[in-house]
Amino acid sequence: MDNAHLTRKQQEFFSYIVDYKKEYDVWPTYREIADHFGYRSPNSVTQNIQALLKKGYLVKRNDEEYDLPSDKRSMLGNETEEDGIPIRGLIAAGYLQEAVEADLGSITLSTLFPNLDKLFALRVSGFSMKDANIYDGDFVLLMDTELKNGEIGAVLYNRETTLKKIFWDDNGLRLEAANEDYDDIFVSPDVFEEVRIIGKYIGHVNRQGFQRAPAKVA
Repeated sequence: MDNAHLTRKQQEFFSYIVDYKKEYDVWPTYREIADHFGYRSPNSVTQNIQALLKKGYLVKRNDEEYDLPSDKRSMLGNETEEDGIPIRGLIAAGYLQEAVEADLGSITLSTLFPNLDKLFALRVSGFSMKDANIYDGDFVLLMDTELKNGEIGAVLYNRETTLKKIFWDDNGLRLEAANEDYDDIFVSPDVFEEVRIIGKYIGHVNRQGFQRAPAKVA
């Protein structure tokens, strides 16, 4: 079945998000779309996305993010999968030596992240962690591992999630934002067992590339 025709406004909306994806390799956030078109409410963004889904110009992935259907992937340009960062030879870190060029393989994601099987990413919505240089639209990398007191992590509590600095003691749990405009969240000891730490923050990805979490000072 052919895709239904788009209205002029829907076509402008579709062209904008596809061009954004092509340039930055991520979809624009609802806030970025609303700012671009001058929408007063994020509901306008939702309505346009729902229309594109219904007409077959977008599809939903398993993680609930929208994406282009297979017959429209070519709109994003030629996408080639790279095996990794090529290692082109040897370089001296002592006395000067003759350059040695060789194909020494590549640095892959598994090389950069030895515990790749424990890693996953979530996209940030909001500005409560801006003083930690984590902004709306960034992708935080989280690891399913033990979290130390005072480290940043993702928390699931009362069916809601948040990214915060996590502190705990005999008085319960305290979730601290990296933005003075946001109050701390306190969880009393009697409901502490209802809190689930989803993952430990190890870094984030934005248009500038990968930003690693700073080492925690003991």
